[in-house]
Amino acid sequence: MAKLYIVGTPIGNLQDVTLRAIDTLKSVDVIACEDTRHSLPLLNKYDIHARLIAYHKFNEAECSGKIIELINDGQNVALISDAGMPSISDPGAELIARCREYGVETELVPGPTAVASAITLSGIKASGFTFLGFLPEKKSDKANILSKAAMSGLPIVIYVAPHDLTKTASTLLEILGDRTVHVVREITKLYESVTTCTLSHFTCEERGEMVMIIEGVQTENPLNTLSVQEHIEHYVSLGMDKKEAVKQVAKDRGVPKNEIYKFTI
Repeated sequence: MAKLYIVGTPIGNLQDVTLRAIDTLKSVDVIACEDTRHSLPLLNKYDIHARLIAYHKFNEAECSGKIIELINDGQNVALISDAGMPSISDPGAELIARCREYGVETELVPGPTAVASAITLSGIKASGFTFLGFLPEKKSDKANILSKAAMSGLPIVIYVAPHDLTKTASTLLEILGDRTVHVVREITKLYESVTTCTLSHFTCEERGEMVMIIEGVQTENPLNTLSVQEHIEHYVSLGMDKKEAVKQVAKDRGVPKNEIYKFTI
């Protein structure tokens, strides 16, 4: 039975492709590429000659249907993006979701991603991070998404185009305040580098593919500004029973449950 193969490709150095990815791309009938011209150097290097079709953000809806038709007709299709994993700030999510919807079998062939590689190169010590991909265009939308992300206290990771780097740093400073930032450039390529500075004294070369990692800061839980009763009612309104709400409020405030429970009597 034919299926969709979701294949990760190198984010820079073409030798980072996995053996399984090469075997898969050689075995399928069709490869759906974000940009066929961009994919050709990789495919030519490994003597891959499947038929290519373009699958990008401007034709996702139309092309997803055509790809599913190909698979239903018995043709195996591989989905790749220009670099890294499809659907991680690249096209692919719509096709994968529609395959799930219509019962089309999928198989993952994982590869490198810029976000994980950048976190490793930066050397930051954190129990997690918040990945936002490329920020939206409108400043109000940027402020909304960044403000929500900042509440976790975790590092924030974003992708940035070179021509937007300095402007983005300025916007981050305005919304988040001064923080340490790591700019990871040209991952796995000749000029791979990590620049560490602050948003208020930002300086980094505006060339190449970039990932920005903005270090987190511990922030006060805004729910703790409510009265204890309001805090409990907030969680109850989200569907918790009163016992669960009391437990969560105690955790938020760092106090014993008994101290909170008396407010429910």
